[in-house]
Amino acid sequence: MYALIEIKGKQYKIEEGSIVKVDRLANKIGDSVELKTVLLTSGEGKVSVGEPYVKGIKVKAVVTEHGRDKKVLIYKYRRRKKYRKRQGHRAQFSLLKIENISKG
Repeated sequence: MYALIEIKGKQYKIEEGSIVKVDRLANKIGDSVELKTVLLTSGEGKVSVGEPYVKGIKVKAVVTEHGRDKKVLIYKYRRRKKYRKRQGHRAQFSLLKIENISKG
């Protein structure tokens, strides 16, 4: 069984036991998270599509790690104007381990 969930405006395809890298969550490491924003579920040859969310489906996950991604560099340049700007940032992330996908 797999599901499509929405976390902070982004969509992720998950299965039980999988690990998902999402934008940083406020929860501490080891905390349990219950996700109700399930967009689609598929299992046993049956597909359920939500409008916008599937009712009665919950996803239980545990925060396993927090971290920072590799640095992303942004360059701005204007020709013939001696304008060059370099900026960078490192996005923060959380790793979620999907415990189960359940009804009700």
